[in-house]
Amino acid sequence: MSINRRQFLRRSLAGSAAVVVGKELGAATPAAVGTLPLQAEDASPPSKGKSVLGLRCKPLKTVRIGVVGLGRGAGAVKRLAQIDGTEIVAICDLNPKRVENSQKTLKNSNRKEAVAYTGEEDWKKICQRDDIDLIYNATPWELHVPIALYAMDHGKHVAIEVPAALTVKDCWALVDKAEETQLHCMMLENCCYDFFELATLNMARQGLLGDVIHAEGAYIHDLRGEKFKGYYKHWRLEYSKYHTGNPYPTHGLGPVAQIMGINQGDRMDYLSSVSTNQYGLSLWAKENLENDERITHSERYMLGDMNTTIIHTVNGKSIMIQHDTTSPRPYSRIHLVQGTKGMAVKYPNQKVAVQPDTHSYLKEGDHKDVMAQYEHPLSKYIGERAKKVGGHGGMDFIMDWRLIYCLQNGYPLDQSVYDAAAWSCIVELSERSVLNKSCSVAIPDFTRGAWRDYKPWPVIDMQGVLHG
Repeated sequence: MSINRRQFLRRSLAGSAAVVVGKELGAATPAAVGTLPLQAEDASPPSKGKSVLGLRCKPLKTVRIGVVGLGRGAGAVKRLAQIDGTEIVAICDLNPKRVENSQKTLKNSNRKEAVAYTGEEDWKKICQRDDIDLIYNATPWELHVPIALYAMDHGKHVAIEVPAALTVKDCWALVDKAEETQLHCMMLENCCYDFFELATLNMARQGLLGDVIHAEGAYIHDLRGEKFKGYYKHWRLEYSKYHTGNPYPTHGLGPVAQIMGINQGDRMDYLSSVSTNQYGLSLWAKENLENDERITHSERYMLGDMNTTIIHTVNGKSIMIQHDTTSPRPYSRIHLVQGTKGMAVKYPNQKVAVQPDTHSYLKEGDHKDVMAQYEHPLSKYIGERAKKVGGHGGMDFIMDWRLIYCLQNGYPLDQSVYDAAAWSCIVELSERSVLNKSCSVAIPDFTRGAWRDYKPWPVIDMQGVLHG
């Protein structure tokens, strides 16, 4: 929090590339700021520990938690307080009002008050405490990696908001530290726990769709007003000034990566990325902020409106990921899964097509039957309660409940540090491709070859209890 956010964003790729990026250039398109070298440095640094694929740690009867960042983290406090076997030991935010509100949340949940921290580097004090097992990191982007590394250095498991990191170098830092400390480092990709995404995971594992050979995901969300007027201006808008590519790939990528067994029997090999020029932010500002002192006619944005990134896997499969937060379009994460026997897609309406008739989608009655048959055991078990607690329709609560359940039982987590790294590295690598006329860019093997011998994560079965 002592890092100047604008300075961080402007130099977030410094050290790994000789690139000129700056507001003073008034860059409207990627071409105006030069190019990045095609490949990132340190494609595969030496390992500092053993693999943490399938990591099992000592079961924790009660998971003692420190929540850092009470913007998004305020919702986490509410959800975690509804899960048995948790203790919110400490909370931290620079805004005293947010701390006060979270204390009220704990009180309303019949929980004791947490130890409160409001200093710029008080997150270090939380990490240093010996009565905390898990650091729940819901801070702005630039603090994800520093807090995670410091927490693991002090013996804490870590859960990090998305994306886990913005650079390949920082992705490797998370992997190295997790392997060195043999601690969990999970990215909080909540979309992996949405109801339809869980169902399509079950469909894929049960063979309904055959061998999944292609998938699509996206983050298409009209945030123009929020970027200028609301919470988002503090991070999305600033990033939009100095970077292109896909800065937020994991909501679309995470669920389909799990379905396709990425880092578990397959891995992402290389990508090619293309972006449109930037139109949406400038047009919105011109139409809505003409006399606003925060915007001038000289303001320029580098982030293209629509970014499309195509990923090729080692096993010859493909993934398309899109990002657009500046166009007048309805919300969509696409979530399309295509196999050799059928396909499923979520937006704008949930649809499934399976052999023998794949020329049309299942009719309403058949669709309901298939969705009921392939409902994931996790959403069956906790889904209705999750909808009541809330958090993006319940998927946030399912994610938190499952995280705590695995820690309590010593099970491997559904998302490993390798997933956090592989899904997040698309931020930097998509920009490199865009700035090099969409040339292919290699995606590092963060598992260092361990993916070959690790089976895709199974559907959690339920025989009285949920198993890891």
